[in-house]
Amino acid sequence: MDNKRAWEVIRPYVMILPAMVGKILFVIYPIFYLIKLSLYKYNILNKAKSKFIGLDNFKEIFSRADFYNALMNTVIYTISVVFLTLALALLFAVWLNKKGIFNGIVQAGIFTPHIISIVSIALVWMWLMEPNYGILNYLLKSLGLPGLSWLQSSNTSLMSVIIVSVWQNVGYYTLIIVAALQSIPPTIYEAAELDNAGKFKMFYKITLPLISPQLFFILIIMTIGSFKVFDTVKIMTGGGPNGSTTTLVYYIYEFRTTSIGYASATGVVLMAIIALLTFVYFKVLSKKVHYQ
Repeated sequence: MDNKRAWEVIRPYVMILPAMVGKILFVIYPIFYLIKLSLYKYNILNKAKSKFIGLDNFKEIFSRADFYNALMNTVIYTISVVFLTLALALLFAVWLNKKGIFNGIVQAGIFTPHIISIVSIALVWMWLMEPNYGILNYLLKSLGLPGLSWLQSSNTSLMSVIIVSVWQNVGYYTLIIVAALQSIPPTIYEAAELDNAGKFKMFYKITLPLISPQLFFILIIMTIGSFKVFDTVKIMTGGGPNGSTTTLVYYIYEFRTTSIGYASATGVVLMAIIALLTFVYFKVLSKKVHYQ
């Protein structure tokens, strides 16, 4: 085999080598190292005192009430954020589907929160939700409604974090759906109108199936992102009050120094949950996705 023929054979592998090296160093290796740590009682000050304990960390996880509390908070947060964001993004996208100067300004406006630092967003919302001087309670009281404790109460703290997350992300997913709507050929709607199809029927039978790949993508990305929420909780509530906003990632963060092995085992459980959800999505919903 001459040099030119040999180069043609190995060229694809050479081209993907940098990406594969990065994937191995920053994805595959950390995953296996995380699994390894989960099987040890790790001493951060003296590695020589670290000892192999097998599945004891996993047994401890499923016997602790605080883990189930964090898991329940994460599930509630994920379901709420995914449903509300997807519903609002779809509603806004249908409204902003037509091209125009006004729609362009609105699209830019609702997308802006997504590119702003979550630290800035969290601090602004903490000010808005301040019980005594916040604008939100001022508006509620002006309508004759009682003010809320928002971040200071176990009953409303998780809801407050959900509101901030939805507000930050809805614009980004709205633009994705708008792009999907604008890629649908107008001739399809014209043919449906000739058959006297109503607006709702066209939306349900034509629009939703044709944008289902984008909706499926958004569903998976939002689910994974919501299960990994950390920064909003860390800044706004610190997991409180009384653990009402402690999510799985923040739960892992709390054990980062006191028990690395236990935190690693919880990370493995979180990874397994996300992998299982992704598998279920592809198994159940991928058949309902219509590609043009």
